Amino acid sequence: MSKPIKRSAALKPLSHEHHHGLLLSWKIREGFKKNVDIERIKRYTDWFWKQHLQAHFKFEEKYVFPILGQENELIIKALKEHNRLQQIFTATDTIKKNLSLIEVELASHIRYEERVLFNEIQSIASEHQLEIIEQEYSKTTIDEWEDEFWITK
Repeated sequence: MSKPIKRSAALKPLSHEHHHGLLLSWKIREGFKKNVDIERIKRYTDWFWKQHLQAHFKFEEKYVFPILGQENELIIKALKEHNRLQQIFTATDTIKKNLSLIEVELASHIRYEERVLFNEIQSIASEHQLEIIEQEYSKTTIDEWEDEFWITK
């Protein structure tokens, strides 16, 4: 059994958001298992993209990724995954296929950031860089969604 990752206090709120992203993947799976109308699931993923992930990606790209630099191979991979996820979330065709892709690719991306990228970032980040992340993150807000399709039909 692997030991839990000791996350920098500055990155913990982003890790918490990653947890919500993993929950999104779970909710999509649950929606499929319960034969929830695809449009209902899509409305939720659209909302989640607009209210959470878009801002999360922008925050990481503006405040977190520059610590390693745009030429770093770990950052290049993360940016490619951000772009891929944006394409999947915003696609309007083959909705069920795209929801399946979101479920898999979002979880994979989050695990990459948590297990690899954030560990590298926190190992080299200065206290000042971490303070900026904390200060800027404190300015964000999160809304809630009411249609809990993953619980009931």
